Amino acid sequence: MRNFSHSSRAAAFSAVLIGSIAVSGAASAAQPFPFLPFLQMPEPVAMQPAMPLQPAPQLQAVPQDEDSAAVAELPARLKRQVVSYVSSEAPGTIVIDTPNTYLYYVLGNGRAVRYGIGVGRDGFTWSGVQSITKKAEWPDWTPPAEMIARQPYLPRHMAGGPGNPLGARAMYLGGTVYRIHGTNAPGTIGTHVSSGCIRLTNEDVADLYSRVNVGTKVIVLPDNRRADNGRGGRG
Repeated sequence: MRNFSHSSRAAAFSAVLIGSIAVSGAASAAQPFPFLPFLQMPEPVAMQPAMPLQPAPQLQAVPQDEDSAAVAELPARLKRQVVSYVSSEAPGTIVIDTPNTYLYYVLGNGRAVRYGIGVGRDGFTWSGVQSITKKAEWPDWTPPAEMIARQPYLPRHMAGGPGNPLGARAMYLGGTVYRIHGTNAPGTIGTHVSSGCIRLTNEDVADLYSRVNVGTKVIVLPDNRRADNGRGGRG
């Protein structure tokens, strides 16, 4: 009887244990190993979205003054420079050497500032003595009637500015339509291209402008290889 009781208790304990394991196994889908906490797996860490790559900062190009860049590319003979120049003219006189495309600003003592210039094309050169009667910064441009007749597509008036063909400065010669002025086409310096005006780079015309006054004498030498006439134009 004692053996039966002992065996019965052992069998009952085993049944309870098996039943518990079975119940815990059924619940394992909801919570793994609830009776073995030391074997529980850590909860996975949520993945954080990667930070988007930021574009590399763009370096801003330093704008270059187009006219200054063009001046650096001028042939050496056309760059502004102080040269030996023997003249009987008073200091401050301007002499236009049309055939060689130079403008001299007389300093005296056998020296002058020489600038490369653009001059009148075939049929549009002229010569004589004039004086500066007006100075203007970033001048407006009103083409003369004779130029409109030749080129009717031209504007009747253009406000001053970087796109204006008279450039940064203008010095008007007497009562003529001619001017000494800048240009937004510095590649034309050293050529016979204008309608009679004398053009310099914007940098050079600003330098000359700072040296002269209203009343300055201007001598334009003839170009004997080209026909002189009195036709005016844009310059």
